[in-house]
Amino acid sequence: MAGKIVLTTGAFDMLHPGHIRLLEEAKKLAGSDGKLVVLIARDETVRKNKGRDPIFGEEARRYMVSMLKPVDEVILGYIPFSFEKVIERVKPDIVVFGYDQEKFRKEFEKFCKEKGIDVEIVVARKYSLGRLNSSTEIIEKILRLYNP
Repeated sequence: MAGKIVLTTGAFDMLHPGHIRLLEEAKKLAGSDGKLVVLIARDETVRKNKGRDPIFGEEARRYMVSMLKPVDEVILGYIPFSFEKVIERVKPDIVVFGYDQEKFRKEFEKFCKEKGIDVEIVVARKYSLGRLNSSTEIIEKILRLYNP
């Protein structure tokens, strides 16, 4: 069976076990000779979507994710963001969304339906490995530890 191109996206601001598990599972969907492409949210997009500045800038986040074993290619998002440009560039067979990306996934599904794009959409589950499995949990713990 030929490998597939799998695309996933996110801020990947503070890498944690949940991110790593997401990337491992996405790579498995690609198959042994497939490719995992990760789109990193631009700093401007993080500000807009999360209501805060990213901890690490977009180039640092791109670099960190590019060094992870499951990842074959990392690209930065577009400003303004464009599903069309991403699909045109990556040509994914499968797009993997995180469990917490429901709004973004629904926008993507609508875009694909309107444009007649046939792509498999997978929603990853929340992965747990230890007690800190999301950026929000990490931020909350840091605030508890350093702001009593």
